[in-house]
Amino acid sequence: MLTAIRQPAHAPVTHLFADDGRIPNNPTLPLVLYRAGIDLIGSPDPEVRIENTFASNGWGDMWRNGIYPYVHYHSMIHEAMAIARGRAKVRFGGERGKVIDIIAGDVVVLPAGTGHQCLSHTPDLVVIGAYPPSGKYNLCRGTKAEHAKTPALIRKVPLPATDPAFGPEGPLLTLWQA
Repeated sequence: MLTAIRQPAHAPVTHLFADDGRIPNNPTLPLVLYRAGIDLIGSPDPEVRIENTFASNGWGDMWRNGIYPYVHYHSMIHEAMAIARGRAKVRFGGERGKVIDIIAGDVVVLPAGTGHQCLSHTPDLVVIGAYPPSGKYNLCRGTKAEHAKTPALIRKVPLPATDPAFGPEGPLLTLWQA
């Protein structure tokens, strides 16, 4: 069994990715990673614990699944993902981005435009995703036509009112100040 070294839950790790010509990423808002952002120790149903956390913090339109194996992004909405079970190696930011190993309890908050792609995962991987109430879901695959329209769309996405893991006082709101 692998053991991960974790930072305190309120010590976010941030990454700001440049536009690579295919994946726009977000020019001003960083990806935020909370290691052990949701405490799953002793939880018989980690999926429900994550869903309840997201819902209590105003994030909805939830899904349970994995992470697509192709690079994609959302240009009109921010996204939160939490690992309920298993682990995954995910490349964030497109081809020139960063590969990050995420494990159960980790929460990743992706600002609109941030590329993400699952490179590998354990068979038991379960990811819970959620979105803030403002914005509109869309799936972009990095075509030239999409990329040409995306910067204007990203600028229009409103900031969320709450942090999906820590609510209205969470670090996300400070990190994403307008």
